Amino acid sequence: MQRQKRRLRAALAILGAAFTSFLLSVTLWFTGSHEQGLFVGLWVPSILSFGAVGLLMIGNRHE
Repeated sequence: MQRQKRRLRAALAILGAAFTSFLLSVTLWFTGSHEQGLFVGLWVPSILSFGAVGLLMIGNRHE
């Protein structure tokens, strides 16, 4: 039970970070900073990929 709670908390943190990055990217784009918006937008898949690997490592460590 504790492991599931930890994984859920980690997954929510990862999704929160990715969503925040997406919002920052959109904000930068629509305020005229197109290059910065594109750069920050590239963080989203990186955050999600890193999070997926992290969640797999947490799961494998406890099995």
